[in-house]
Amino acid sequence: MQSDNPTAAILVIGDEILSGRTREGNAHYLSQVLNSIGIDLREVRIVADDHDQIVAAIRALDKSLGGAWDMLFTSGGIGPTHDDITADAVADAFGTGIEINDEARRVMTERWEAVGVEITENRLRMARIPIGARLIKNAVSAAPGFSIGNTHVMAGVPEVFRSMVEALQPELKRGRPEVSQALEVLRPESDVASGLREVAAAFPQLSLGSYPFKRGDQYGTSLVIRGLDGNEVNAAMNALRERLGL
Repeated sequence: MQSDNPTAAILVIGDEILSGRTREGNAHYLSQVLNSIGIDLREVRIVADDHDQIVAAIRALDKSLGGAWDMLFTSGGIGPTHDDITADAVADAFGTGIEINDEARRVMTERWEAVGVEITENRLRMARIPIGARLIKNAVSAAPGFSIGNTHVMAGVPEVFRSMVEALQPELKRGRPEVSQALEVLRPESDVASGLREVAAAFPQLSLGSYPFKRGDQYGTSLVIRGLDGNEVNAAMNALRERLGL
């Protein structure tokens, strides 16, 4: 599918994801948000809590560092423990220092004092922000995320991640939201492949996909057409129905 929309990648950081101890849902959530505002998600990558891997991934994915995509969103590794190393890795990727951010510390300490939470050195680790970064508001637990270059760094806790995405959304460059139509047929993929191929050739500006399923003893296929022009998507769906004799 041809598109002039801005492009994006998601980098998920955490040993707990790779080990299977934690089910990853942030990328799934963010992909839906990006699709709804016309940002084309092109890549999702998962790396361990490893400094060099994180640095290499950021440099490979953020276009401002010579990477592949217009925007990069990260999830995980900005908490108070020893294995929360994302902020340091991001600072290294951008060649800048890291320090306690005065605004981050103020927001966090005000929140903690209001709810009676002790201010500790470990908690203040979450106020360590790469120099030159902009803060991303966290309405759930106060400890902010941050943006630097084209990279937006957010927490791994799903509720906090979603809060940061909501705060960040108004600042993002948007494109044309995608339009899609789906057709479910009780036929195996092999029976619909020729018709789908013909329609794909006739509408090269659209993206056509087939997704098989089994329901009891019956095989079926979900056919999805996606694009930026609703009229073209509708025309392609009509053509597909015709070729399948529906």
